[in-house]
Amino acid sequence: MINAEVTPVTALQPKAQLAGKVIKTTLAGALVDVGLSLPGVLHISQLQKDPVNKVEDVIREGQSVDVWVRKVRKDRIELTMIRPLQYDWKDIQADMVVKGKVVRLETYGAFVDIGAERPGMIHISELARGYVKTAGEVVKEGDEVEAKVLSVDPKKRQIRLSLRALQPEIVEPEKPQKKPKRDKPARTSAQEQEMPEPAEALVPEQTAMQIAWQTAQDRAKSKRRATRMKRDRADSSEREEILSRTLEKRLPTGA
Repeated sequence: MINAEVTPVTALQPKAQLAGKVIKTTLAGALVDVGLSLPGVLHISQLQKDPVNKVEDVIREGQSVDVWVRKVRKDRIELTMIRPLQYDWKDIQADMVVKGKVVRLETYGAFVDIGAERPGMIHISELARGYVKTAGEVVKEGDEVEAKVLSVDPKKRQIRLSLRALQPEIVEPEKPQKKPKRDKPARTSAQEQEMPEPAEALVPEQTAMQIAWQTAQDRAKSKRRATRMKRDRADSSEREEILSRTLEKRLPTGA
């Protein structure tokens, strides 16, 4: 609030807040002493937002009031008791940071009063980084928030805000990099010669049982082979003896 005792009239700017005292009421409004050389004039339409039928229904002579400057003229200062907007449409720019109060929640986002003609809208995707199911998970009505202006459209009376834009980014841990596969060096002719035979060509190592079984089989085969050879020799000797006796009977004797 401006101190009227040390502030000259020429230094007053629109929306400046002053403290005053009602010195006279009329049908059209009231005169207010704000401590300056020029009188303050308060029109009946500027007493409150709702229509007023009678000035005395809102203020009376001698009452202390808080007022805001609307316009400074040569002979008077036009005042209002309606709190002026903090931002006119021309004052709102993209990327600026504003403060406000959450006034309404919807399924698609939240509305924030930042002191402009219309509340700004924060889409549900701009409430926080990451997935948000409902706006109520992040904010509640009455919460004081700080947001960044994404865009403003005076013709459509729309202001788009973002809480997400002011939040730090979520850094995901880096995944360990895979070691690159090394190409196998080409084999030389000498290395190919030294390479062992393929696994299919190698004789699998036998167990002790298999070795014993194989040994027994080999012995049995040798025994059968010896028996067969002995029998063949006996048969051959017998055939020779028969042949010799036959020949002796057929050949003439020396008589």
